[in-house]
Amino acid sequence: MLQDPQSIRYYQRITDALVDHWHRGYRPDELRLYLEGYLTALRHASILEPYQVNQLEQEAWQYISDSSNFSLPEAQPDFDFY
Repeated sequence: MLQDPQSIRYYQRITDALVDHWHRGYRPDELRLYLEGYLTALRHASILEPYQVNQLEQEAWQYISDSSNFSLPEAQPDFDFY
């Protein structure tokens, strides 16, 4: 579990971006490539400690592996009673 506020912000950014890309039509393989690039950029920028990037990576892979994060909610039927 992420504990550091900065790593939590990066996690929120990447998960929001993944969902946004999904809605734009990107598929799971492309999302994985995007995540790999994001994590590589974090490693090269040395913004977070290596162990924090590893924790972020684990959490992000769990997020991307859960298909319910990318499903659209089903519309509720609208019943009009007069």
